[in-house]
Amino acid sequence: MAVYSDYSRDRIGWFFGLTGPRLAVLGGAALPVFLAVNRQQWSLAGSLILTWAALLVLVAVPIRGRSLTGWLVAWSAFTLARVAGWSRFRSRASVGKTRDLDEVDLPGVLSGVVIHDGPPSGPSQARVAIIQDHAAHTWAVTAAITHPGVGMADGTQRAGYGTGLADLLDGCLRTELIDEVLFIVRTVPDDAAERHLWSQRHRRPDAPAIAVAISDQLTAGLAAASVRTEAFVTIVVPEARLSREAREFGRGIDARARVLLQLMGEVEAQLRSGFGATSVAWLTSPELALAVRTGFASTERAGIIEAQAAAATNPGVEASIPWAQAGPGIAQASGRHYSHDAWLSISATLKLPDRGAALGALAPVLVPTEPGERRSLLVAFPLLAQQSADRQTANAEWTADMADAVRAKAGIRSRARQRAEQAKAHGLDDRLARGNALTRPYAVATVTVPRPSAISEAGRRLDASIRRAGFAPLRLDLAHDLGFAVSTIPLGASLIRKAYR
Repeated sequence: MAVYSDYSRDRIGWFFGLTGPRLAVLGGAALPVFLAVNRQQWSLAGSLILTWAALLVLVAVPIRGRSLTGWLVAWSAFTLARVAGWSRFRSRASVGKTRDLDEVDLPGVLSGVVIHDGPPSGPSQARVAIIQDHAAHTWAVTAAITHPGVGMADGTQRAGYGTGLADLLDGCLRTELIDEVLFIVRTVPDDAAERHLWSQRHRRPDAPAIAVAISDQLTAGLAAASVRTEAFVTIVVPEARLSREAREFGRGIDARARVLLQLMGEVEAQLRSGFGATSVAWLTSPELALAVRTGFASTERAGIIEAQAAAATNPGVEASIPWAQAGPGIAQASGRHYSHDAWLSISATLKLPDRGAALGALAPVLVPTEPGERRSLLVAFPLLAQQSADRQTANAEWTADMADAVRAKAGIRSRARQRAEQAKAHGLDDRLARGNALTRPYAVATVTVPRPSAISEAGRRLDASIRRAGFAPLRLDLAHDLGFAVSTIPLGASLIRKAYR
């Protein structure tokens, strides 16, 4: 079994897990206490100690992944957004104010997205959709991929897939353009749309009634027990990097699209070779609009498939989804969940276990547990530039050594976990010297259920699936709209963008 455990904390605390700024704040706040004790002002010293203890709780004590100060800031911003009406979205199409059907109308962090058609490419001369995010100042392209999976793979094949993923990330880093690689997988109960169309086309009028009944029963039974999986990969390039490279092709959107086309060729070669993808299809604008629409409302896919089948014989049938109608009609961000049309969603991040993660361990997270439930998962790999990676590695080594020296001075024995983190911090430099990419991977899982369902129960089922996979869940309370967007909608949004915070 291929197990990956070669990761460490992004930041290592100097003393009792405290980082330098937090330690400086608490140390500075403790000085008045010592001054009061030195002057034997015991009442003042007692009150100052209580004040320092309250500051310790505010700054250093984590509560569900954040400090109390972080929760207060997030809650204040969320409350302000609700009072001002910024957390509620109403599409222009739902109120009859659509100006242009090709204009993107999406809620939240996706509101700054614009879709451009790239230049014709490939044997079919298709125009790949170029995703521009004005808020995050990024460009992206998305591909739908098919992969055989690792469920039936042996240890050698899984290790090969892991090596292929590492080679993919290393290759993306060497382009000096790609900032992040995003993998999104969505699993929904099978709607049997293709099976229904196939049955209609191949059913004979003189077929026995018993055979027709058995076929219908089999179709219904298989649909109830089956799930459909969709996988997407998105590469994200910052505008600051892309604009410099695009000068060789001219200026404007066309020049940037040509640079992205070259990157798509490099990434596709890596996906098909070591990564093991059997097909890679870069999405055009109509295909991407369909992926976005079914992300917000998965049950509409059956009707769209029927419309596409009808359009093959009747040109008057409109089978595409205009971007003005690709998003939800109404969306509302709540503190404990996200509401979009007739659906409710809850998102959670996954914490990597100390013992390591096996390739394919996330499979239980993607298995729906109730009828009508949809699961989606984002696994993101932000890539650090070589200069930033070297600087961060040096800082991590220095911080690990400083933490060990501070504990030794205080007479505190290092725990096994602290020694392991220190060893991993020292080992990063060797891997960077060999040309490996330094990344900060993270994962976000989302469960979506129809509105009559109990969303709190669905959230607990999602947490149970994450724990069963060997990870620790952390709810994205006050940010479920962002969690849904990054884990379900393949438009290049991610948690590392400061514009979304």
